[in-house]
Amino acid sequence: MASPAAGLVVIVGSGLIGRSWAMLFASGGFKVKLYDIEQQQITNALENIRKEIKLLEQLGTLKGTLSAEQQLSLITGCWNIQEAVEGAMHIQECVPENLEVKKEIFAQLDGIVGDDVVLSSSTSCLLPSRLFSGLAHVKQCIVAHPVNPPYYVPLVELVPHPETAPVTVDRTHALMQKIGQSPVRVLKEIDGFALNRLQYAVISEAWRLVQDGIMSPSDLDLVMSDGLGLRYAFMGPLETMHLNAEGMLSYCNRYGEGMKRVLKTFGPIPEFSGSTVEKVHQAMCAKVPDDPEHLAARRQWRDTCLMRLARLKSQMPSQ
Repeated sequence: MASPAAGLVVIVGSGLIGRSWAMLFASGGFKVKLYDIEQQQITNALENIRKEIKLLEQLGTLKGTLSAEQQLSLITGCWNIQEAVEGAMHIQECVPENLEVKKEIFAQLDGIVGDDVVLSSSTSCLLPSRLFSGLAHVKQCIVAHPVNPPYYVPLVELVPHPETAPVTVDRTHALMQKIGQSPVRVLKEIDGFALNRLQYAVISEAWRLVQDGIMSPSDLDLVMSDGLGLRYAFMGPLETMHLNAEGMLSYCNRYGEGMKRVLKTFGPIPEFSGSTVEKVHQAMCAKVPDDPEHLAARRQWRDTCLMRLARLKSQMPSQ
């Protein structure tokens, strides 16, 4: 029987991201306290986690070496923040994406934690310099941005405040690896971090291609799902360049001028409104109606696919 890992992790916020973090840390053998302001929210979250972990075990896709019951025994709820953080080595904030709400939480934590706990935010877009400004424990603060859904997509972006101590980044990086995630270091803060900057670049050109009548929305999605997305599931754009010629220098010598020519034709930032949004909306609804039932079913299908892809990647020969 595997034994639990040392240390307590506190999750602040019991929504989707908070529940996912709780499951991930428990899969790594860590004791987890799930904090929220209302007891009923915690009760509902713990029940949801129980169902999810039991289902994952039935499907054979439960992460970690512990059984479902062992993992569930590591997760408890708490609605008193002072009690929740006692003895914590890592605190992962998962409250709504609102700067003032998050700053209030971190100000509260700043006043009750010691000098040996990492204070981490799950924010997807708020800069650490705005989020952690003025905190006494700023050297212990970092953004650890997961990708939705975190249980199936392992990437975590680590973004430090300018005053974050290197040991905080190193500790968080090691912890993410310990629970099976794939942490990457964003060496200095930038709006959108890395993932959203890449994602928005793709979305913006996809939008322009539809807006300018170059391609239909459904065909545009196929370019990614049946084209670029297949190889990007296993390697990034830079390694793809490296392999598509006799190395990176060969690729840039061969295709550099052509890339610059095409890039010069990219249009302005789209407005994401007007007739184009109606056109895209209609195309998406023809495939997946936007009522809650159809959207939930499609998300479940997506998560199943991601689960199977993750299993396939884990079975691939080590690089």
